[in-house]
Amino acid sequence: MIERVAILSTGDEITTGKVVDTNANYIADKFVETGMDVAAVVTVGDVAERIVWAWQQAMQQADVIVSTGGIGPTADDLTTELVAKVAGVELTFSEEVAENIRRLFASFNRTMPENNLKQAQFPAGAEIIPNHLGTAPGYRLDLDTPNGKKHLIVLPGVPREMKPMIEETVLPWVREKRGGGEVFLTRTFQTFGISESGLDEMVAGVISADEGNLAFRANFPQISMRIIVRGKPGEAEQRLDTLSDRIRDKIGTYVYGEGDVTMEDVVGQLLKEQGKTLSLAEACSGGLVGHRVSNVPGSSAYFQGAVTAYSDSAKTQLLGVQPATLQLHGAVSEEVVREMATGVRERLGADIGVSMTGIAGPDGATEEKPVGTACIALAMDGTLVSRQYKLWGNREWIKTLISQLALDWVRRALLGIPINEAGFIRR
Repeated sequence: MIERVAILSTGDEITTGKVVDTNANYIADKFVETGMDVAAVVTVGDVAERIVWAWQQAMQQADVIVSTGGIGPTADDLTTELVAKVAGVELTFSEEVAENIRRLFASFNRTMPENNLKQAQFPAGAEIIPNHLGTAPGYRLDLDTPNGKKHLIVLPGVPREMKPMIEETVLPWVREKRGGGEVFLTRTFQTFGISESGLDEMVAGVISADEGNLAFRANFPQISMRIIVRGKPGEAEQRLDTLSDRIRDKIGTYVYGEGDVTMEDVVGQLLKEQGKTLSLAEACSGGLVGHRVSNVPGSSAYFQGAVTAYSDSAKTQLLGVQPATLQLHGAVSEEVVREMATGVRERLGADIGVSMTGIAGPDGATEEKPVGTACIALAMDGTLVSRQYKLWGNREWIKTLISQLALDWVRRALLGIPINEAGFIRR
């Protein structure tokens, strides 16, 4: 039975820092959910000797080795020929795969470069893993070695292609190979407003080691917390539900969703369920909140629009902020942000108006209002609430925090949770 997996990520773009390797995180999460032990994660550039070394090391550490990247059509894509070398087998050509590649190019009315046929070469004995979104199929090669049976799985590095291949082909094969009467189940809680250490302290002792495990992942701006249980079918599901209820009771309003959901997903669903509409007035966030809201499919059902009023004149002309308010309190103030929320709600005819302004830095700060000072306001059903925050980090970090806080305010307002409790604890 397969027990351990090693993950290889190939590409100079990863080792030079130009691209963040999200593939390894995704694959590790999926294999942990099947009960596999992740023995190693290795990143290697497009250098033949290093790739061979990485495969040799991974095969010593694990039963299953999953590689992403290096199977494209260009000269620096070396994975397949080097896997054949490590395995001691010849390369073979699949006319069926080649024809699929030709058809894909034809469907786009494009001429296929001949070097794409490189993607129809595979180590002898490999089983093809279909790629329905790209030209590079993956494959699995099973080897008998002095260290036991090894399973080499090679996938493309493009996440939108790799992920369906993992879900549709690789994971079903893993579950079949593992067999047994036990299942591994997980449930992920997305939280905001509390640090990773604070969350860990809050749930300490809630779940005993013999019941399950908790894993934390800081994925700015939220913290993900996952429950993992192992047991017989039926019993495991019931235990997961019981443990999930305990966690919900303990961390309460810090949980904004379960599974792979964003704050804007949750807010959009609540707005649709309640039949309410949203409008936004943004200053320092520069339209980021509107971008996030409109990224959710179907957002036209509840999103009226956003006004990015960066300058003082824009705030007065577009949102109706009084010049006297700006003169007396300054643009970054609760007084101004309250008038912004009221103004955008009235002008766009929305049920909810949310506004935000602040100093994202590195310039524009004063001794009284340092970088990170931010104000948010929400107008809804005749009520108007506002609050000032002291945030931290660089410009991008501060803008992201403000956008997350603003969306969390909408979530709380729709659920009837006191908005003024929407704090943010610094790690």
